Amino acid sequence: RSLRRVLAAGTPLELQMQRRLTLSDSLKGCLRKGEGEEQALAGTVFALLCLQMGSGPEGEETLRSLKQLLMSVLTDGTASPSARQSCAMALGMCCCVSAADLE
Repeated sequence: RSLRRVLAAGTPLELQMQRRLTLSDSLKGCLRKGEGEEQALAGTVFALLCLQMGSGPEGEETLRSLKQLLMSVLTDGTASPSARQSCAMALGMCCCVSAADLE
């Protein structure tokens, strides 16, 4: 939750670029092993991270690294509705902002 507040407040981009891989790895762990609220928060943080990264190569790489996990949670019928909704929102937002390939 605190990470969500930090990203929403507009952390300096230089700091985010230095910690991008660490953040991505942490989000992967939350999406893989987390349940319910943890997965939902990971989706929200991922969306904020994509917005901060923008449409450059870093944002696209971050999307590429987490896209499969977001799809996995989204299509998992046993995942909580809030986790699925958060992952759907994050995937849509990040594809719009960070994807170089419009399809």
